[in-house]
Amino acid sequence: MTSKTPLALLPLVLFLVLFVGSGLWYQAHDVDYAFYQISAPVAILPAIALAILLGKGALNKRIETFVNGVGDNTITTMVLIYLLAGAFASVAKAVGGVDATVNFGLSIVPPALILPGLFVITAFVATSMGTSMGTIAAIAPIAIGVAEAADLPMLLTVGTVIGGAMFGDNLSIISDTTIAATRTQGCDMRDKFKMNFKIALPAAIVTMIWLFFQSSTAQISAPQDYDLIRVLPYVAVLGLAVAGVNVMLVLFSGIVLAGGIGLTMQEGYSFATWSKDIYSGYTGMQEILILSLLIGGLGALMKAQGGLDWLVSAIEKISRSFGAKAGSTRAGELSISASVALTNLCTANNTVSILINGSVAKDISTRYNVDPRRSASLLDIFSCVTQGILPYGAQILLASSLAKVSPLSLVGYVQYSWLLGVIALLSIFFAWPKVAPLAEQETR
Repeated sequence: MTSKTPLALLPLVLFLVLFVGSGLWYQAHDVDYAFYQISAPVAILPAIALAILLGKGALNKRIETFVNGVGDNTITTMVLIYLLAGAFASVAKAVGGVDATVNFGLSIVPPALILPGLFVITAFVATSMGTSMGTIAAIAPIAIGVAEAADLPMLLTVGTVIGGAMFGDNLSIISDTTIAATRTQGCDMRDKFKMNFKIALPAAIVTMIWLFFQSSTAQISAPQDYDLIRVLPYVAVLGLAVAGVNVMLVLFSGIVLAGGIGLTMQEGYSFATWSKDIYSGYTGMQEILILSLLIGGLGALMKAQGGLDWLVSAIEKISRSFGAKAGSTRAGELSISASVALTNLCTANNTVSILINGSVAKDISTRYNVDPRRSASLLDIFSCVTQGILPYGAQILLASSLAKVSPLSLVGYVQYSWLLGVIALLSIFFAWPKVAPLAEQETR
């Protein structure tokens, strides 16, 4: 049995010191593109070496653990989404899809509603699609074009998309985080949705009000002429997403449709050009793809060496210290929330974090009288809050790659995630919303 030890978390600390620390140092010295001087996929290499060094047993076994983490099903799926998202964004832009969509949008949406509207659309798509990653891949290219055309801050606009995607993903009943949370806690998706909605809606409303005032700076000139058919790839992607089609099939269909429009409507656009645009999209995702693979391997090493078990155990000890006092339910809810949030910091994957903490949260909820609907809701909320503000998380990395901005700079502009975290904490301290007993609900 693997012993629990905080030493197994040192590699993550080393990675963050190298990546974030170097960026801050270069920024302090007024170096352009400070956070790109030492790229994250390179900064993580010493951390991986340290994790392998800290491991026990045969060297080949430790390396095998790392490789298995790299090849994890969740990580592989993410990588495929990255590639397809990059290809779709590249091809759709090359055939004029972005320009046409932006000019169409600017012709029908009032300037003051651009950012709130973008948030609502993104949230709707993510709720229907059940994935924040697929939603960001589909909508971020459009949002980037809108930001450029309407003279809106790029970071603010892209942050709005991430916030809407996290809002929808958190509520979606087909999201993998929802499925993981409800299955591990033993409650219905419907009940967990109701609990989440009561907490997430206030955060969304405050976000949209704030975005409304930020949109007042938009300066929209008369939109240029556009071919509405060039908007079709985005409409098709959104439509298929709403219909619940697999995200990879959605993006592949978008690539084919956009390529078909280019081949039939754009002079000089050939199969060779289409191929080059697809490959250009692949190469644009290179950094995030490599980093995701390496983080998957690093997370597997830390888990195998007892780092994540130590983290969960430490939080449990804290919860026991509060258990003898009044308000033990609150202590249990805080323990569940802190456990999944800290694990997410280590794994950079909200679904994995929920699965790791599922049995622990179930045990804590039993000992501290936390309703299973409430524990499932908190698991999903705090994993999504953390994932939405992680500079090395998949959502931030994908959006920053598409927008060509620093992931660390982008973190401060995902207002919804920060507000959701604050409101969720307030809901714990004020014991709101009230949870009606299941027996009482069934008699209504």
